[in-house]
Amino acid sequence: MTPPRPEQTTLPTPAVAPAAAPESPVGARSVGLIGAGQLARMMIGPAIELDLTTPVLATDPAESAAAVAAEVRIGRHDDEQAVSALAAEVDVITFDHEHVPAWILEDIERAGIAAVRPGPAALVHAQDKLVMRERLTALGHPCPRWWRIGSVTDLEDALTESGGRIVIKTPRGGYDAHGVRIIERAEQAQDWLAEHGELLAEELVPFTRELSAQVARRPGGEAVAYPVVQSVQKDGVCYEVVAPAPGLDAEGQQQIQALALAIAEDLGVTGMLAVELFETAGGEVLVNELAMRPHNTGHWSMDGAVTGQFEQHLRAVADLPLGATTALASVSVMVNLLGGTAEDLAPGTHAALAADPELKIHLYGKSVRPGRKIGHVTLVGADADALLERAHRAELLIIDGPAPVAAAPVADAPVTDAPVAATITAAETSGETR
Repeated sequence: MTPPRPEQTTLPTPAVAPAAAPESPVGARSVGLIGAGQLARMMIGPAIELDLTTPVLATDPAESAAAVAAEVRIGRHDDEQAVSALAAEVDVITFDHEHVPAWILEDIERAGIAAVRPGPAALVHAQDKLVMRERLTALGHPCPRWWRIGSVTDLEDALTESGGRIVIKTPRGGYDAHGVRIIERAEQAQDWLAEHGELLAEELVPFTRELSAQVARRPGGEAVAYPVVQSVQKDGVCYEVVAPAPGLDAEGQQQIQALALAIAEDLGVTGMLAVELFETAGGEVLVNELAMRPHNTGHWSMDGAVTGQFEQHLRAVADLPLGATTALASVSVMVNLLGGTAEDLAPGTHAALAADPELKIHLYGKSVRPGRKIGHVTLVGADADALLERAHRAELLIIDGPAPVAAAPVADAPVTDAPVAATITAAETSGETR
């Protein structure tokens, strides 16, 4: 059930951590982007505005960022030669995803080829869920109860201790509900155990909603926090975001922001960090996942904050002064566009823009598949429910296309001077596309 979204009338004060070292007087001039998905694509615009050169390492020239980047290198993220060659061209490398092998990044750092941000010592906590759980637990940060699974006996013990149901996660490689299962019997995870050797088991948290706290941190320690947001998932994929999180008071905002800032400091993160959280009925929050890059739950900031997350990530990794995270309106909403029935998004995009001039649309240039992230829309205003209604109306127009206008029937009667009925536009029927 989607939690209620009361109208927000006040904005929390963004948290700021003091700088721990003097600012760089200039900062980097070039940032290499490893990976060419939509996150890299959305960094390119801010990079142009900051006059940063951003060559992209892509596996295919048709990938989302490669299709629009000025400089593209073709190669795999797990190919040491390809990653090192890109690093040799730039001051800093950063990432569209967390899947670059740590040993490649360690070699680049050791050889002084380029700065790696976030560095491999931090990034491993987003790459390996077992490492993340161990470190956060040792630091005293709130986590669900968890178990390291190395055998069928471990699985059986965890099931017994958890009351008969647990969440199983592959330590590496999972995203958007991939690599996650809820099991009630050990044999339901034996194939994964045989494949991966070790698994992470977690209690099935009875959460009331999911929250996300994003922060940005520079190499010297200066850090800023964005308003904590509420996210709703659809089939394990982020579907909608409301910023700031409805019903979360200023004290709650500040406590969660402080938690995210502390994690960024403790792990030595450089760049954007997203801390995904479960909120329980008693108001407790537990860390679910970490992402050390721009994150889906921060897309609202592109149009709803003074400094969007993509610009902020570039500022942080290039060691430039961080931007203000202040929200521009009482409420911002983001709705993901997940592939629907329309293969050509242009007609629906045109109709959605015509129907709602305040709407912002961000398309990723990706081929359409059912459920695939192909873009997102944002709106800002004062009433979350009204904004979400408008955003979902636009979503349906874009992913399914505008409803066809029915052809006028052929009249048998002779033409008269009676007025002709006005044609109903797609924009006027946009709420009836399904």
